[in-house]
Amino acid sequence: MKTLDFKPKMVSAVKNYNKKTFVADLMAGIIVGIVALPLAIAFGIASGVSPEKGIITAIVAGLTISLFGGSKVQIGGPTGAFIIIVYGIIQQYGMQGLTIATLMAGVFLILLGVLRLGTIIKYIPYPIVVGFTSGIAVTIFTTQVKDLLGLTMDKVPSDFIEKWIAYIYNIGTIDWWSALVGIVSVALIASWPMLARKFHLSPLRALPGSLVAIILMTVAALLLKQYAGITSIETIGDRFSISSQLPGAVVPELSWETIKGLVGPAVTIAVLGAIESLLSATVADGVIGDHHNSNTELIGQGIANIASPIFGGIPATGAIARTMTNINNGGRTPVAGIVHAVVLLIIFLFLMPLAQYIPMACLAGVLVVVAYGMSGWRSFLAMARRNPKSDVTVLLITFFLTIIFDLTVAIEFGLICACLLFMRRMAETTEVHAILNEIDLNEDAEMKAGNLEHLTIPEGVEVYEINGPYFFGAGTRFEDFMARWGHHPKVRIIRMRKVPFIDSTGLHNLENMCRMCQKDGTTIVLSGVTPKVDAVLRRNNFDKLLGAENITSHIDLALARAREIIA
Repeated sequence: MKTLDFKPKMVSAVKNYNKKTFVADLMAGIIVGIVALPLAIAFGIASGVSPEKGIITAIVAGLTISLFGGSKVQIGGPTGAFIIIVYGIIQQYGMQGLTIATLMAGVFLILLGVLRLGTIIKYIPYPIVVGFTSGIAVTIFTTQVKDLLGLTMDKVPSDFIEKWIAYIYNIGTIDWWSALVGIVSVALIASWPMLARKFHLSPLRALPGSLVAIILMTVAALLLKQYAGITSIETIGDRFSISSQLPGAVVPELSWETIKGLVGPAVTIAVLGAIESLLSATVADGVIGDHHNSNTELIGQGIANIASPIFGGIPATGAIARTMTNINNGGRTPVAGIVHAVVLLIIFLFLMPLAQYIPMACLAGVLVVVAYGMSGWRSFLAMARRNPKSDVTVLLITFFLTIIFDLTVAIEFGLICACLLFMRRMAETTEVHAILNEIDLNEDAEMKAGNLEHLTIPEGVEVYEINGPYFFGAGTRFEDFMARWGHHPKVRIIRMRKVPFIDSTGLHNLENMCRMCQKDGTTIVLSGVTPKVDAVLRRNNFDKLLGAENITSHIDLALARAREIIA
């Protein structure tokens, strides 16, 4: 019995820990904490919760993932991918429903890790990942248009198409000062690395453009309000009441009806969290030359998604941008992730009230840049142009379902499409062909009869060869292939030397074909059956159905048996 695959990287990282490594982790953690601050606030608000809940998530989940995760450098917290899911759950089930769904997702993630499914999650088809990531990016951008332009609207519709219709209908209510703040924020974030380099602001280059934009736009909004009397720029404080008090742990009341209703959203959170965290960990491995433990990472993510909602947080996962920031600034152990959580905690306790002055348009600008980075439009276009039609179909279905419906539907349909296409492709890998007149032994891996180079096929005998797995689809194709011949020979030899395995569907089709042949007076002889396939056939009584003498190990024995039957 396999033991639990739970080996947190924190345990191995501290064994040879030294002062030099700590200093590097400390500096990286401080920078990542600063980078995470505006993103945590923006993700929290965009998800439909108060800004402090985004920071609480980054603190609790970030600390937990660093302590129990399977990657040395993974930084966890709220991410853009969860915005649409979280917002939808809150609208339908309320904050309590979100808490329960996140707890359930945490349990599912732990189960995935305990069952050693970490490596399987990474094999989700790339078109699905690109499709729903691009769809999420478009949806995030769509949700930020109102705040980016300062539109005056009673209520923004939840439906994607209705949302854009409402935007167009209310475009006349645009607040030009808010729009200016939003557009300048986007431009500043995008150009900050270039500006810092051009104006020789080397000490400030480590600061993220999003934080620079928030500081400058907040100051600008305050100055405009104070000295120019411009009060139309909405801030966080105008929409939310800010609290800097740490919430106590609260476990929600659970009922079976609520749990049943939230299984779908919880599975979506778990699957998306697993994909994003393992993708982030894999990217990090390539940079630092390490190998993360997928199952431990999933268990760590599960623990984080149980801890976060208990303290009032939202779903969390590994964040690629913050993880790469950690690596680029020298972080090499989970200590950097712990420092990042401590930095956010200090900011939360002492500076959180200042967040009320941040313009909503500036936060919308931050998320617009995040959406652009998530969109992966170059990968999307390259895949749409160069890949097989089946992959493009999965890509487009996942993308449009994500933006028109929601991510739960997109992932479900995307996976179903991918599975169907996979089954079709696997079925197509199995080839069936007839061998006429004689068999060339020069290319035969089976035992040869003496020094013969060819074996002649007797009259009244047909030989067919199956090349590939005999499973769903392949069995039906074989039946159709033989039906096209329309013959009822005395003996049919089926060569199975290149059949590595046979599944229950293949067994069922093979049994039906054998019984039909027996009714037509045709004897089936199997040739070149591998030991693995032979064991499966005998367990299913094929030796009784066909006769043990009609299941042979190589072709010359099969032909000899055919001659006996004809005689």
